[in-house]
Amino acid sequence: MCCLTGWRIPATILPSSQPPQQTTDKPKTAKQLEKEAKKAAKLAKFAEKQAKTSVKSGDVQQKKPKAVEEKKVITYDIPTPVGEKKDVNVELPAQYSPRYVEAAWYDWWKKEGFFKPEYGRNLNEDNPKGKFVMVIPPPNVTGTLHLGHALTNSVEDAICRWNRMKGRTTLWVPGCDHAGIATQVAVEKKVKREEGITRHDLGREEFMKRVWQWKNEKGHRIYHQLEKMGSSLDWDRTCFTMDPGPQEAVKEAFVRMHEDGTIYRSNRLVNWSCTLKSAISDIEVEKKELAGRTELPVPGYAEKVEFGVLVNFAYQVEGSEDRVVVATTRIETMLGDTAVAVNPKDERYKHLHGKTLVHPFTDRRLPVLQDDFVEMDFGTGAVKITPAHDPNDYEVGKRHNLPFLNIFTDDGHIVEGYQQFTGMKRFEARRAVLEALKEKGLYVETKDNPMVVPICSRSKDVIEPMIKPQWYVKCGAMAQKAVEAVKSGELEIIPKMHEKTWYHWMEEIRDWCISRQLWWGHQIPAYFVTFDPSVPQQKQQDNDEYWVSGRTEEEARQKAASKFNVSPDKIKLQQDPDVLDTWFSSGLFPFEVMGWPKETKDMELFYPNTLLETGHDILFFWVARMVFFGQHILGKLPFKQVYLHAMVRDAHGRKMSKSLGNVIDPMDVIYGISLQDLHKQLDENSNLDPKEITKAKEGQKCDYPQGIPECGTDALRFALCAYTQGRDINLDVLRVNGYRNFCNKLWNATKFAMMNIGKGFKPYSSLTELQQKVQQARSECKNEHSRSSSSCKQSNDIGELSVLNETLEQYSYVGGYTPTKADLSVMKRIVEADVSLSKYPHVLRWYCHMSSFSEAERRSLPEAKGSLQAPSLKSSEKATLSMVDRWMLGQLAVAVQECNAAFEEFNFPRATTALYNLWWYQICDVYLECLKPVMYSNDEEAKNLSRNVLYTALYVGLALISPFMPFLSEELFQRLPPRTPSQPASLCVTAYPEPQEFDIFYDEEVEEKFKFGQKVIGEVRSAKAKYDIPNKTKVEVVLQSESADKRTTLELLSQDIATLTVASEVKVSTNKPKGSVPTPISADTVAWMKLQGLVNLGKCKEKIQQKMKSADEKLKTLLNDMSKPSYDKVPEAVRSRNDEKKLELEAELEQTRDAIMKLEAMETE
Repeated sequence: MCCLTGWRIPATILPSSQPPQQTTDKPKTAKQLEKEAKKAAKLAKFAEKQAKTSVKSGDVQQKKPKAVEEKKVITYDIPTPVGEKKDVNVELPAQYSPRYVEAAWYDWWKKEGFFKPEYGRNLNEDNPKGKFVMVIPPPNVTGTLHLGHALTNSVEDAICRWNRMKGRTTLWVPGCDHAGIATQVAVEKKVKREEGITRHDLGREEFMKRVWQWKNEKGHRIYHQLEKMGSSLDWDRTCFTMDPGPQEAVKEAFVRMHEDGTIYRSNRLVNWSCTLKSAISDIEVEKKELAGRTELPVPGYAEKVEFGVLVNFAYQVEGSEDRVVVATTRIETMLGDTAVAVNPKDERYKHLHGKTLVHPFTDRRLPVLQDDFVEMDFGTGAVKITPAHDPNDYEVGKRHNLPFLNIFTDDGHIVEGYQQFTGMKRFEARRAVLEALKEKGLYVETKDNPMVVPICSRSKDVIEPMIKPQWYVKCGAMAQKAVEAVKSGELEIIPKMHEKTWYHWMEEIRDWCISRQLWWGHQIPAYFVTFDPSVPQQKQQDNDEYWVSGRTEEEARQKAASKFNVSPDKIKLQQDPDVLDTWFSSGLFPFEVMGWPKETKDMELFYPNTLLETGHDILFFWVARMVFFGQHILGKLPFKQVYLHAMVRDAHGRKMSKSLGNVIDPMDVIYGISLQDLHKQLDENSNLDPKEITKAKEGQKCDYPQGIPECGTDALRFALCAYTQGRDINLDVLRVNGYRNFCNKLWNATKFAMMNIGKGFKPYSSLTELQQKVQQARSECKNEHSRSSSSCKQSNDIGELSVLNETLEQYSYVGGYTPTKADLSVMKRIVEADVSLSKYPHVLRWYCHMSSFSEAERRSLPEAKGSLQAPSLKSSEKATLSMVDRWMLGQLAVAVQECNAAFEEFNFPRATTALYNLWWYQICDVYLECLKPVMYSNDEEAKNLSRNVLYTALYVGLALISPFMPFLSEELFQRLPPRTPSQPASLCVTAYPEPQEFDIFYDEEVEEKFKFGQKVIGEVRSAKAKYDIPNKTKVEVVLQSESADKRTTLELLSQDIATLTVASEVKVSTNKPKGSVPTPISADTVAWMKLQGLVNLGKCKEKIQQKMKSADEKLKTLLNDMSKPSYDKVPEAVRSRNDEKKLELEAELEQTRDAIMKLEAMETE
């Protein structure tokens, strides 16, 4: 008989009238529990790691046979006309397969016009939600996309899809760049390889036909790749920078800026690439720093060339025995010397003022100049002057009116007039000049010299400064405006760390050389003017005065006629054969794609753009030029924000390079590729020399010994967005496969969820009903999950208990003479009410009796058919949101808030982390597992509620992840029953979940209570691992707590705790079961796990002792290594890992000792 008079019922317990237990069986005091809790906290990290390892090792063994099956390629083979919607009525395949999922959707999206700003709206009407406009950084038409492009498009498409789902009028414009140098070089090589001729043999017109032919054959591959990446571009607005529209825009921009003086022509030093036979701009020059003597490969030379040395040689003073020693890093340029300079204050050379020196290989005489730029303490204090081939010497030459002698041809050979050196390549002449100086006794010495070698980023040739007449853009005033735009906040650069680079470039800017000696590109719309012989001859020279610009030749003719006051028919024009720098046309891209210079509707609606997204490496190459032209030509910034993403490097932190074999086509990650086929690509599609191909193959063999597995588009996109932080991304391509497993998790979870939702399920038509359920749970104290004041609860429950007491005076149970689940439901309400039963003897008798039922007995109770309980209690049986339901809705609210905030601040890892956690850890690992007992029950009302929560979790989870995983989310979303008949046709045009819709779902109190439940789950799992109990083995768990609130929480979550810990039974009780070991949860809560009868205590102890011995030996070895005198020289990263390993081993020893102690205590019970 049980006696509970005068105390409250805080939990489902079995009171006892037996004598007090022995001291060993008593629950521990608060201080004892607190001490154990602190101890447990110290070991928690290690225990959690061990638990995960145990689970993983167990799962690996069980899932090994599935591994191959999981990667099976399944294709979508249902006949579907291109552009028609995929058949979603068929059952989903058993396994996730990217090829099945990604089939057919993109063509349907395109045909339906989902990616167009016109979709679903009238562009003549303002959209109150605003608009979003962005242009693609146009990839070069020369080849295929690599992972850098894949990153760019993954990020940009995620941004566009999010904005589109937010209801904004969204336009993302695709395009391709003509890539002047790269394309011309590729076609020239092709012509040479296939026909054995050069472009000069073909002539300009015929060669241009070959380039267009090549572009039309190869150029569409990039667009195909963009489609496979899922990029939601408006293809009807595609722009190629050599299309008629951009050609008109380029001419318009050039003419306007030439007329206002921003563009001018000048004969000055340029950065010349002998390989390309063209000038390049300053920012296309890479500066390679050398510490001293270094041999570098140079295109066109079989052997490497020596740099990083300073050669001293002498010039003979004319009519004297004196010699002047000078130094140079480029000895071959002495052929073009026209003077030697000294500082006028240098006493060593004052006797040579006004003297001349004899050039040893020509009849040239070199004056000894006095110039303050010479540093007396550097070298010999005498400097050779080569005005035509050195930037510093160029300025000296202008100041002293020296001859400017060009000694190189355009392809880098010595020009006529230099005896035996004529016709030599410049670096062959370097050796020859040195030998000739030695023969003449003029060589002094060679020594190491730190230096910077300028390298052409396009051709990898060593830049040769040469004097050429070229076209330039004045950049000073435009740069100042660009700086002011950022400082004022009118233009925002994200992340802000790049502002420093922006200011640095702008402050150091020089005028931009825009001439390129190529044929492929926008031919400069400038014409050199000559006159008919009948016109009196005027002095003509290659300077700006005799050049006119025009949108057409006729316009240029009229300009010339007006300028020189000559009849148009007496004027002859010759268009500049050069083309404009590719970045010139790219700088116009944000408005030329909208139809400028025409006044188009797109220009009115979509300029300025909203955002420019690109890699930080082209901040100045491209972004600055667009800002320059937008402000100067149109008076408006081309965009309001610039987001610069990180650069992709390989897993080793190396820059992507074809010669390293680490440039990966995203299609090879999407579809997978064998190592043999990677090698084949190098053989068939590479311009590398045989040695570099061999090196590249070795790199591929090292990084991808088994090739690259099929990962799919969604996994690749998600992985790239997850990595976008900092300046560089060290991307291990094989890690993308981990996100393919994440896709598989979504696939299986949704399939399982849909099976439990059922085919006939009709979800709530909106979130309103769930919001009302949550609101009801918060505000109505009679609701079984209400957490309102205890006085309110008690006043209501007193009336109900009086009625119940009368009922139980006549009947044994709530439903009559046999127990049913109605008894459990009423018990649960009494537990939560936390009221005294001393005034209700019949209820007290019944409660004690029901508390004695085991978990198994409770589960076997039948449903109530006809209850005799009071109406108020009967109404309490109505299903309401459980705590896990409310927790799940709260997690959705958190994910919605996180994803929206992440997009707002361009923090994509924040969004991907939130989504990964939501799907893997919250929906899959917790909620779906906790729903299983509900779905297997006969409580239809509870099942319907949970189905609606589950449906909402799927709907919201798929909508949130859609910008990152468009194919998988669409495939699964289309299988969900629609909320309403008018639901949008596609997920990509469905409203993105808004925080204000979900805020009501987040309840901090529910979150804290469930978090406490999860702590219990984690500690019990860790304890199972600690005692070497397999994860799938069921155990009995008894939970004890001194806190009434925590007991209530544990009672409410007991079923969920049992499910997630794989427990046969979870009880909340004051009694410690025999044969159990304690696991502290907190200072006032402990979990007891029964081991007796479950494991062989002796063998368990033996296993743990072996683990302890192993850990002890490892720790001793590690401590021995760390105590050595030379340990200070060990790299910091290694020492940090050792410190972490030391803590882990110490924790493992503490854990094993504790486990053995508790096992020994059990053996004595």
